[in-house]
Amino acid sequence: MTNGVFGPSRPAAVTVTVTGTRDGEGSTGSAGQQPATRSVIVLLASLLGFFMLSLDSTAVNVALAGIERTLGGSTAGLQWVIDAYTLMFAALLISAGAISDRIGAKCLYAIGLAAFLASSAACGLAPTLGFLIGGRAVQGSAAAVMLPASLALVRQAYGNPARRAKAIAVWAVGGTVAMAGGPVAGGALTSGLSWRAIFFLNLPAGVVAVALLARAPRSPLRAAPLDPAGQVTAVVALAALTFGVIEGGESGFGRPAVLGCLVLAAVAMAAFVVAETRAAHPMVPLALFRSRAVSVCVGIGFAVNVAFYGMIFVLSLYYQRVLGQSAVLAGLEFLPMTALLPVANLASARLGTRFGPALAIKAGLVVSVLGLLGMLSLLSLLAASGGPDRVLLAAALVPAGTGLGFAVPSVIVVLLEAIPADQAGMAAGLLNSSRQVGGTLAVAVFGALIAHRTSFLPGMRASVLIAVVVLAVAAAAAVTLPRGSSPAQRENELTGLGR
Repeated sequence: MTNGVFGPSRPAAVTVTVTGTRDGEGSTGSAGQQPATRSVIVLLASLLGFFMLSLDSTAVNVALAGIERTLGGSTAGLQWVIDAYTLMFAALLISAGAISDRIGAKCLYAIGLAAFLASSAACGLAPTLGFLIGGRAVQGSAAAVMLPASLALVRQAYGNPARRAKAIAVWAVGGTVAMAGGPVAGGALTSGLSWRAIFFLNLPAGVVAVALLARAPRSPLRAAPLDPAGQVTAVVALAALTFGVIEGGESGFGRPAVLGCLVLAAVAMAAFVVAETRAAHPMVPLALFRSRAVSVCVGIGFAVNVAFYGMIFVLSLYYQRVLGQSAVLAGLEFLPMTALLPVANLASARLGTRFGPALAIKAGLVVSVLGLLGMLSLLSLLAASGGPDRVLLAAALVPAGTGLGFAVPSVIVVLLEAIPADQAGMAAGLLNSSRQVGGTLAVAVFGALIAHRTSFLPGMRASVLIAVVVLAVAAAAAVTLPRGSSPAQRENELTGLGR
């Protein structure tokens, strides 16, 4: 792979030559601190931040009833407790990733972490529903800053390809565990203490993350000025699209306000493309998409979240609306799948390190497609009997979900290997923005399909079919990814350079 826009940056190989370490880390740190130790410190700091923002994105859902009892408010107001976070998170991801590369991932991560902790405390102390919604919007903005910066920190801390793949898998496990335990933790804290405890839980974890980050080495900078036209048009496009999709899913896509937002999103996106084409130092160099790895990985990220979050949304409502289960019991139905997600993340790194990440991506997507096809067959066969058995549905969800969990870390590895280290934040923001849009669109479209109880099962089958098609297209695109060398082989190559 060549150096430059589409290949790894040259300093990675030079670092191995200088240090001779297996980790390939050559950044300077405190006296006596070994490169491997610095890498672990960076990984732990990044993982803690990812854990916090993932936990908050899921735990608050089950606390809405408690928030209503304490603060009051309408159903629409309670929905915006969730949507304010989602809207700001999706709107700022690409911009935050690009800024991370320009001012340094460590610097921006510290800013995001401080803002996340402050807004968490504000949410926990919120006297009114409006104040809580404002705090959630700030939380979502801080999360958008933290996510690409945390992944860029991991990319920069591990110059060795094999160890970087393992570190990314561990980083992914942090989010997976938080996502799996979020509803359970949220329900337990709300029932045992108060919904406010969900937000205060971030404070001790955040303090530890800050202490670890203070010991991390400085991040490399991308020597390029900010791209104001690209920043503004990207934020407007993503904010308008997310708002339009959220409102369309709630009240219908035919409303003038919803249509206006979607048109604004299309116009802003077109303006973004024009701005990036003409900019001397674009926020997102469009030439990146000439790389098959970049284009395919961004598309796979979109498809993964369509399937994963779309299925969780549909099945959650099926368990509660159709079967009459409580929110806590409905959350427990997903434990067979979510308990295996960390295992799938780590197994992806092991297989990818040995045989190449492209194979892990293909295997994960194929398993997911087969799992969803099994679920679709189950829905069709048992629809005549009044609906499928919840245990069988949960069993079908296991291969579907764990296959996606198997694919995601290797998608990140392939994407980050395709770009230089000083553009890691931008790439992470681009990937996660695509994933966020995919999940938001899936919830809106699938929600419209299952809006009425009488048509819930047909709408559920249609939702699963859409997820199957989207994932099948992603699996076909993954076939075009070059196998390349495995991280273990690249480790041997780089180690040889240092001899």
